[in-house]
Amino acid sequence: MPRTVLIVIDMLNTYEHEDAEALVPSVRRALPGITALLAHARASESPVVYVNDNFGEWRSHHGEILEAALAGRHKSLVEPIAPDESSLFVVKARHSIFFETPLSYLLGQLGAERLVLCGQVTEQCVLYSALDAHIRHFDVVVPDDAVAHIDAELAEAALQLMRRNMSADVCRVQDVEFDG
Repeated sequence: MPRTVLIVIDMLNTYEHEDAEALVPSVRRALPGITALLAHARASESPVVYVNDNFGEWRSHHGEILEAALAGRHKSLVEPIAPDESSLFVVKARHSIFFETPLSYLLGQLGAERLVLCGQVTEQCVLYSALDAHIRHFDVVVPDDAVAHIDAELAEAALQLMRRNMSADVCRVQDVEFDG
């Protein structure tokens, strides 16, 4: 059973929120890295888990979240990273991928020991998720060319915190290895 799991954070997005205009250019820069990680993880048969905000729509499920994102203003940022039939999906309501979600249980079922985090937003959801993964004793990998930010300075500080305080492997996409 694979020990490394790719987690795609909040990439199914309509970009209809307050910080969208500041975020979109960074998402465009991170997109090639995220698509490369997805291809690599899928080729090695490592699990891919999308953990996505439900944007306060408590009746929504992953199919509706994907449909809304594909119908949004920036469909081109969603299409290349859309989940495939083997992808797993967890809906979250707050910043951390672990906060009141079944993700810990799912990762236990998958035998995960190492999490590769990609997506958005580096200085918010990625940072809080890395911390929560660290305190759950997962090894954390954050490819800095596969995460998107709103504020570049805060994102750099967040990556430094992950590296220094959470022992995260902050690296480049090309340096990420998956089991398989």
